[in-house]
Amino acid sequence: MLRFDPFRDIDRLTEQLLGSPAGSARTPRFIPLDLYRSGDHYVLHADLPGVDPGSVDVSVDSGTLTITAQRSAHNEADVQWVSSERFTGTFQRQISLSEGLDPEGISATYENGVLTVTLPVARAAKPRRIQVDAGGRRESITAGEAPAGSTGDSSAASEGGSNQLSSADSD
Repeated sequence: MLRFDPFRDIDRLTEQLLGSPAGSARTPRFIPLDLYRSGDHYVLHADLPGVDPGSVDVSVDSGTLTITAQRSAHNEADVQWVSSERFTGTFQRQISLSEGLDPEGISATYENGVLTVTLPVARAAKPRRIQVDAGGRRESITAGEAPAGSTGDSSAASEGGSNQLSSADSD
């Protein structure tokens, strides 16, 4: 029985061009990371164990955050290796950033093998309170609330008076 596996041929071609299989014990596929939002900023944690802090580079260019780091191989003379499984070489990961982030406020720290990047939300993207003039008096309306004295009746909105604001992205 003859089996056809097109991916085996692609893997073989990749090995020939790059010199080692992608994702092998010597070359990782990517930098593992976690990303979450906490209040008015996002936090990214990237695992970079054993990486020299001086080799870690975090940059932003055209809305793309790039993390680059390098772990050097141990080249000790007169050593017979029994096992060598740790990744070595240059690691890189790129993440597309939303327009709602403030690229000037991004900060990064590297501690105990974990890179932490803080990505603040841009001021223009944060929820805010808008003052509304209603019949000569000023009222403050928050997204999803009816102004004071309003019954919240849908007929009031159909008569031309707008009594509610809504927000597509509120926390």
